[in-house]
Amino acid sequence: MDGRFLIAGERIATGETFEGYDPAAGANIAPAFEVSREADVARACEAAAAAFDVFRETSPEDRAVFLETIASEIEALGDALIERAVLESGLPPARLTGERGRTTGQLRLFASVLRAGRFAGVVLDSPMPERQPLPRSDLRQRRIAVGPVAVFGASNFPLAFSVAGGDTASALAAGCPVVVKAHPAHPGTSLLAAQAIDAAVAKCGLPRGVFSLMQGPANELGAALVRHPAIKAVGFTGSRAGGLALVSLAQARPEPIPVYAEMSSVNPVLLFPAALANRAEALGAGFVASLTMGSGQFCTNPGLVIGIDGPDLDRFVAAAAQALEQAQPQVMLTAGIHGAYSTGVETLAGHDGVELVARGVAATACNCGQAALFSTSAAALAANPALAHEVFGASSVVIRAKDWGEVAALLETLEGQLTATLQIDADDVEAARPLLPILERKAGRILANGWPTGVEVSHAMVHGGPYPATSDPRSTSVGSAAIERYLRPICYQDLPQALLPQAVRDGNPQRLPRLVDGAFE
Repeated sequence: MDGRFLIAGERIATGETFEGYDPAAGANIAPAFEVSREADVARACEAAAAAFDVFRETSPEDRAVFLETIASEIEALGDALIERAVLESGLPPARLTGERGRTTGQLRLFASVLRAGRFAGVVLDSPMPERQPLPRSDLRQRRIAVGPVAVFGASNFPLAFSVAGGDTASALAAGCPVVVKAHPAHPGTSLLAAQAIDAAVAKCGLPRGVFSLMQGPANELGAALVRHPAIKAVGFTGSRAGGLALVSLAQARPEPIPVYAEMSSVNPVLLFPAALANRAEALGAGFVASLTMGSGQFCTNPGLVIGIDGPDLDRFVAAAAQALEQAQPQVMLTAGIHGAYSTGVETLAGHDGVELVARGVAATACNCGQAALFSTSAAALAANPALAHEVFGASSVVIRAKDWGEVAALLETLEGQLTATLQIDADDVEAARPLLPILERKAGRILANGWPTGVEVSHAMVHGGPYPATSDPRSTSVGSAAIERYLRPICYQDLPQALLPQAVRDGNPQRLPRLVDGAFE
């Protein structure tokens, strides 16, 4: 594998290198990868800016074909992509094969969004020259790309939230060139995906500045990318500290820009009485399966479980403990993530009023996380909100409440969440009804009788939520609505037809859906 990174189709070497890391073996892996420098960031951003006006005015069909070509190029990488991702993440091949399918599926979803045309938001208000007391001008609106976008690869999804992941797919669909800062935990996987995108750029005859890849372990590289004046928006998935650092950098610029950062969530699960009475044991087993999936390294991991104290909750906890004690330790993504998880579990265990319910099978191999389940009271959580802070990994806390009034008060104190889950039967509806408005204020997705791990890539999906789940609760990073982050409205008043863009011209040459004088066509 050639370790040079990519700027606008050109492979670049700087002479400074770093290596990937195999968390399962606890050792670095070849080859060496070239480290991008601040001058390289500037060059990539300038190439993106130069490509922007041409790329943003490509037709929806041309961009749809481009996205589909990227998907095909990723698939053409074959086993090499999966094998490298396994090495760099410790994730099993089956998981990564599924993730590759999700990655190509996202790209094809946005191709369908472009062909449907609703993304363009075309609105026409006909002139009213005779209106009194003042005439109305000819007004035409569409949404256009905001400009070059910086995308940061995530550690826990080497494919679907990385170089060719949802942030990149939605930005490219919008007509925005993309400069990716690859996650240093998987440089080889990132480079392979970047080569697929670059090949698609060339095959589709697009300006090469539409895509560049930056590589390197230093935070300064990402900071230089966010600070560059050509960058007009940022997509990020990662820690709260990392996301807030980028938000601060973006807001301190002479021209502040939006940062769409998905950061921190404990995804509360509410266990209602009838559901517990009817299926406590099944719920306990299902909860542990969700909690330990992928060593708990999902942003939607169920890190908080809330129920009314009593025998049925005891049954749930006993079943969960029994299942957790059988849970085999799994390799975590990096040594740093494993260390932070171990520290988080130790911190939880050291809090007054917190009981250790169960641990998974003890880890003997390198960087493996041992699952953990704790229990405490709603009163203890109210006194110490830190008990509800995210521990990234297979760790969760069961909260025992006295009644639903105490649950409602507890929910009001929680931070913003990606998800909230109701385990509910028909007899629980009235108990759940007064809690729903609170959950709507607190979460981006509310689900019933499932588990939050598992985010469907679809039109209705919302993967976002109030702070600190994300830095901007008006958006989603998964689903077709993600394209809206990288578009802005523009109005044309009384422009002659010859100067109007195709999207808003008479005759509708691009065959886009339109709202004309308040009626859809």
